[in-house]
Amino acid sequence: MKITVLQENLARGLGIVSRAVSPRSTLPVLANILIATDEGRVRLSATNLELGITAWIPAKVEEEGTTTVPSRTFSDLVNTLPGAQVLLDLDGETQTLNIKSGASVNDVKCIDAEDFPPLTTPDMEDAIQLNVVDFKEMIHQVAFAASSDEARPVLMGVLLTVTNDQIIMASADGFRLSVRKATLSVPIEKSINAIIPARALSELARIAGDGTDMISMTVPDGRGQVVFRVKDAELVSQLIEGTFPDYEQIIPRSHKSRTIVSTASLLKACKQAEIFARDGTNVARLEIKASEDDMAPSEIEISAQSEETGSNETIVEATVDGIGLLIAFNVKFLREVLEIIKTPNVAIETSAPNAPGVIRPIGDDDFTHVIMPMHLG
Repeated sequence: MKITVLQENLARGLGIVSRAVSPRSTLPVLANILIATDEGRVRLSATNLELGITAWIPAKVEEEGTTTVPSRTFSDLVNTLPGAQVLLDLDGETQTLNIKSGASVNDVKCIDAEDFPPLTTPDMEDAIQLNVVDFKEMIHQVAFAASSDEARPVLMGVLLTVTNDQIIMASADGFRLSVRKATLSVPIEKSINAIIPARALSELARIAGDGTDMISMTVPDGRGQVVFRVKDAELVSQLIEGTFPDYEQIIPRSHKSRTIVSTASLLKACKQAEIFARDGTNVARLEIKASEDDMAPSEIEISAQSEETGSNETIVEATVDGIGLLIAFNVKFLREVLEIIKTPNVAIETSAPNAPGVIRPIGDDDFTHVIMPMHLG
């Protein structure tokens, strides 16, 4: 293998795939990145056997070839190379990669590519086409609410269902639920029901870019995998086996109080409350005060206290339709959902201090978030 690539392209490609490298595997080759020539380009691939990421970068190929390089060593080296161009020259017998750039000459010991796990090359002919910007927003609005508790692997994933032209993503961790719906531009014939690891979706959002490209998605039959392809990158993830909870049963059908408030004002109040709440159990109390005087505005009082640091209290103007109520939430959860809501105003629907609260953006019926209440104490 003998190729010349631009340093910035190589660094960008390594940055895309390196997140799939397995740092603590018993297989040494999984700590490496596969470098291969591929129809006049260079293909970089990494996998931890559950997640695989591939990126293609432009290159001048003088000799075809393939090898695997230690991810951390190679990435750190490439990021510090002085020249605009990088010449990679592999000695196949010793599996040593010579790396030249400007006045810098380096030799890196590699592992034969035959030891690297084979990566699937799926048929993308019938793939679903998803708008990058819209799908990234869907990911941001659900992936954060997935669980990080390995004891319940199903909840570490995002349930993705596609029927006709409707796509729904849902995640839950036992304390909160996020549901986002969207409409596809082209209906699909065969329905999809898959649990995708939240981490894989977060990585997809990271590598997808902000352009006007489309993301192609396919779930090959019988493989237990999902494949996403965008421009010059591809992500393959194992699906999570199991049954996702019936989240529709969790969403309250009615409410006794609907409070409309400025998203930015409530977010700022929650950030202040979190400073004091984080020393304890992250509890913030929300007292919804419905005004009996039509001329006076209603309000929400957000408060938190800590025996060590003190207390905080913020009043935010609101429009309250229904009864007044005192309810407590995990303020971190409340802050996280407010951070991914784009609309100027948000509605909080409540029924009782011990019943779930529902957060809905005003003017956007495609997103629903449910937060379980905490004990007022």
